[in-house]
Amino acid sequence: MNDATQKTSISDELGANIPYLRRFARAMTGSQTSGDTFAAAALEAILVDRSVLDGVDTKTGLFKVLYGIWASAGAPVEEGESGPRAKAQRHLASLTNNSREALLLHTIEGFSHGEIAKIIGVDEAEADELIQIAHREMADSTSGSVMIIEDEAIIAMDIESIVAEMGHRVTGIARTRDEAVKLGKADVPDLILADIQLADNSSGIDAVNDLLNELGMRPVIFITAFPERLLTGDKPEPAFLISKPYSVDQVVSAVSQAMFFSSTETLNA
Repeated sequence: MNDATQKTSISDELGANIPYLRRFARAMTGSQTSGDTFAAAALEAILVDRSVLDGVDTKTGLFKVLYGIWASAGAPVEEGESGPRAKAQRHLASLTNNSREALLLHTIEGFSHGEIAKIIGVDEAEADELIQIAHREMADSTSGSVMIIEDEAIIAMDIESIVAEMGHRVTGIARTRDEAVKLGKADVPDLILADIQLADNSSGIDAVNDLLNELGMRPVIFITAFPERLLTGDKPEPAFLISKPYSVDQVVSAVSQAMFFSSTETLNA
């Protein structure tokens, strides 16, 4: 393979993984804006010096560069926060170093323990330990009420069971935009977990925006079979996003992460 072909191949691989880099960065910061800033910085670093990808596959290298920038900046959060969100950020800072990020890399992004070790600069045994620590710390951290917006009954019941076993109270399940607004007003949730496409062709995005307008900002997790379509960086997009088909660990991790943040940037219709 000549140099030009190799560069094209790497560029294609980088492009294919940018949406997932954004997802990881947004989940680390709880913010679309901050997350996308770090993702852009990682891409710029690779464009300046592609040797940073030496010794690892392109996806692992991309996340390694992002993590290095994030860590060297002191794992910052949004400045000037106050109220509940500031409390959440302080709680994040109290967690074991690297544990939350390792958990995100494993459960949401699907990296192996060996790949995580390369990304965050530890050995594989330590990566495994960090993931286990994160599960324990986050399981003991925050509980609240969760509203589920999902039109497929089996999926809705599955998510309800997962959330309830985590110790959260499920306020109810809505199948349409109108049902969601009615349910949210009747029992205000701490967290909203929403599918994108609902029954009667209504939109989970619209339902969430209606709810946030009515109830004020709160954490939101979107579930979709096509996450790359919602991670373009071109408009307001979710900070927390899991893919269908999902695993129990993905739901648990996303709910735990989102509960730390008292506001979530979300989509506009």
